Amino acid sequence: MNLDFVAGKTFETIDPRTGETIARVSEGDKEDIDLAVGAARRAFDHGPWPRLPGAARAKIMHKFADLIDQHIEELATLDTLNAGKLFSWGKAVDIPSVANTLRYFAGAADKIHGQVLKMSRELHAYTLLEPIGVVGLIIPWNFPSTMFFVKVAPSLAAGCTMVVKPAEQTPLSALFFAHLAREAGIPDGVMNVVVGYGATAGAAISAHMDVDKVSFTGSTEVGRKVMQAAALSNLKPVSLELGGKSPVLIFDDADVDKAVDLALLAIFYNKGEVCAAGSRVFVQEGIYDEFVKKLAVKAKEWTVGDPLDPTTRVGPQVNKTQFERVLSYIEHGKREGATLLTGGKPAAETGFYIQPTVFTDVKEDMMISRDEIFGPVMALMKFKTIEEGIKYANNTKYGLASGIVTKSLDIANTVSRSIKAGVVWINCYHGFDIDCPFGGYKMSGFGKDFGMEALHKYLQTKAVVTPIYNSPWL
Repeated sequence: MNLDFVAGKTFETIDPRTGETIARVSEGDKEDIDLAVGAARRAFDHGPWPRLPGAARAKIMHKFADLIDQHIEELATLDTLNAGKLFSWGKAVDIPSVANTLRYFAGAADKIHGQVLKMSRELHAYTLLEPIGVVGLIIPWNFPSTMFFVKVAPSLAAGCTMVVKPAEQTPLSALFFAHLAREAGIPDGVMNVVVGYGATAGAAISAHMDVDKVSFTGSTEVGRKVMQAAALSNLKPVSLELGGKSPVLIFDDADVDKAVDLALLAIFYNKGEVCAAGSRVFVQEGIYDEFVKKLAVKAKEWTVGDPLDPTTRVGPQVNKTQFERVLSYIEHGKREGATLLTGGKPAAETGFYIQPTVFTDVKEDMMISRDEIFGPVMALMKFKTIEEGIKYANNTKYGLASGIVTKSLDIANTVSRSIKAGVVWINCYHGFDIDCPFGGYKMSGFGKDFGMEALHKYLQTKAVVTPIYNSPWL
């Protein structure tokens, strides 16, 4: 449910195509988070949701998914108007995928069970997997619908209740999902959506003494604050999916045309607003010159324009702040001596559009090589040997994703086992799937989204032990 907010404050939500206001949205604050957590606590401690058989939870989740399928066009439109996402992609992929995410975890809801243990003495023991309780789910703005259900669906399946804070930049689809949740029959207090700012509403969730777990996706800087607040409050567990500066390693034996296409997809998909974007591209010296020539030509095929236009491949950055941030990094790249191969400028007089940008002659110590830009900016570099490529790839504080392009199984095996990242995509990129765990190494966070590992983030294990008397065997 979406609570009536205490202070009565509102804020504007913006259309990045034009910079104009779409609507004013209620602004939740600490007091509203307290109300939402209270509702979630009552629903968990006394309500039906955690006590329903898994099959009954699954039935409601399937109805929720069916309702989403009935509103694909509206939901895709909201994410286009609010986040600048491609409408054609949202309608064909993003929104159908979130319905299928619900169905995937609904299928697991009645299969949550522990183990019978083989004890070493006269004891009988087993484990129970129990819902962790009230969870706080803090959603990023780059995939508003996808990330909503990456967290909500396994939480529902596990039997948790929740407070969901969508990103203040992109709250509209989350509010629609709250409406559909009620229509699907999810009981009051189970899924509470509170729109607000990270520094107030998000901080209140992280520090709340009655929230049992927090799952956060966003920047590494904010992830630190979430983890600190969790530690200083009730020592609640956290899972963090944070920033990335992911490498793509392209070897001499690669099909150059295919490699160019994958490199462009890796960085320009979703206008570069992807935590796993392949923003550092390393090409082996034997094919480097050919690669650069073809890249310069094919980059122009990534047309920038209105995300409602089906021919558009790159929409606007999410807001003015992100637009200016990306442009400032482009200026840093120029000042530090990198060569601008393509792009590098705003792509329209109105709205937050940026030309797809490629820098060559990039050095490892440049800001465009070190920092997560979160925009359509590629840093292109050259390497000589496999060992050197691995060294360059791992020279980052992040470890979220990576890509390898090669025809050699030996190279693929060696490099995939050497790169310090949570996922390695070989001869593909953005190979996400609901059954494939996704999460980072190093300062890209910990805990997995997708797959059964995601479900277990919202469960805790209890061991039950009883003595055995006069048993003929242990």
